[in-house]
Amino acid sequence: MTTTPRDYYDILGVSKSANADEIKRAFRKKAKACHPDTNKSENAEAEFKELGEAYEVLSDPNKREIYNQYGHDGLKGRGYQPQYDFSEGFPDLSDLFSSFFGGGGFRQKNGPQQGNDLRVNIDLAFEEAVFGTKKDITFTHLVYCTPCDATGAAPGAGPSVCSTCGGQGQVRQTTQTIIGHFTQITTCPNCNGSGSVIVNPCRECHGKGRKPEESKRQITVPAGVDQGTRLRISGEGDVGVKKGPPGDLYVVLRVKSHQIFQRDGYNLYARREIDYSTLVLGGEINIETLESPETIKVPAGTQNGHIFTIRGRGVPYLNHSKKRGDLLLEVQVHIPKKVDGEQRKLLEKLSQISQKQVLKTLPKPELTEESGDGGGLGGLFGKFKTALSS
Repeated sequence: MTTTPRDYYDILGVSKSANADEIKRAFRKKAKACHPDTNKSENAEAEFKELGEAYEVLSDPNKREIYNQYGHDGLKGRGYQPQYDFSEGFPDLSDLFSSFFGGGGFRQKNGPQQGNDLRVNIDLAFEEAVFGTKKDITFTHLVYCTPCDATGAAPGAGPSVCSTCGGQGQVRQTTQTIIGHFTQITTCPNCNGSGSVIVNPCRECHGKGRKPEESKRQITVPAGVDQGTRLRISGEGDVGVKKGPPGDLYVVLRVKSHQIFQRDGYNLYARREIDYSTLVLGGEINIETLESPETIKVPAGTQNGHIFTIRGRGVPYLNHSKKRGDLLLEVQVHIPKKVDGEQRKLLEKLSQISQKQVLKTLPKPELTEESGDGGGLGGLFGKFKTALSS
């Protein structure tokens, strides 16, 4: 009769959403309770092995993902075997925690490994970010060494099988404890897990199988990009070890500021000073946009700080060539620092007229009996002060 394996999450007593720290804490707690030194039940050894197997799977992101999708059968189908061998005895807890948490696990390095991603920063003018452009970039990345065909060995020599691990990339280490032997599988220290060593290294790459090379590419910057936008160029990063696939190249954009315009999402914002008379009487003004000058109408009585919206003169939406933001133009009254004689006379006359208009709008003061004939003027000025201050 075949016994169905227990769920690894139930063994550790954690939920399926548990993070790495929660899984580690649960294992430590359970290991102390289940260890045969402290647990004298008949099933202590089986429970301890089960616990170690559960932690080994759930603490490894790749194994955990396979287990979550396909269960125990998924792991067996991929050749998974428990990493720790307790057939010759159980280690004490200090050795156990050291092996599990101290980097004793083996990571396969025999096969190809993907190369690293790279990053390049480029500067763009404000207009280039808005409307898009093409840029030439230069970067250095690792490429396969041609003379040795990426093996790292001199032409005609080839790599040799590691004599320490016999090409397996891992070695078994047995430790004697007071309760028996503890066998642990670790990365081979001679070949660093690759399974092979370079006796006669290639002169071109010095045994690495890869070498740095400077490359030039022309990239297309789409319209609408902004500060910090990343463009991914697939396969232009470092090539991988043992002819592994290359990483990607990320181009990070840095956009320079503009003297007139500021950007807020896909809208542009600007300020424009215009003279007082245009705000009062109305008129037309010419304004700058990122493409060409444009004329807008200023209605009579426009207030200082009013914002005009010019539709479709902002930034194109990224990946939407026909959709654009707006240009928001704030108008501010222009106040000259110096005026000539004629301007001063006109302004003084305008000031007098304006004051008369203000006085006309004030409520008329009423004379009371208390003011009397002699105090009429005093009472009148008092009413003016009250009206002016209200």
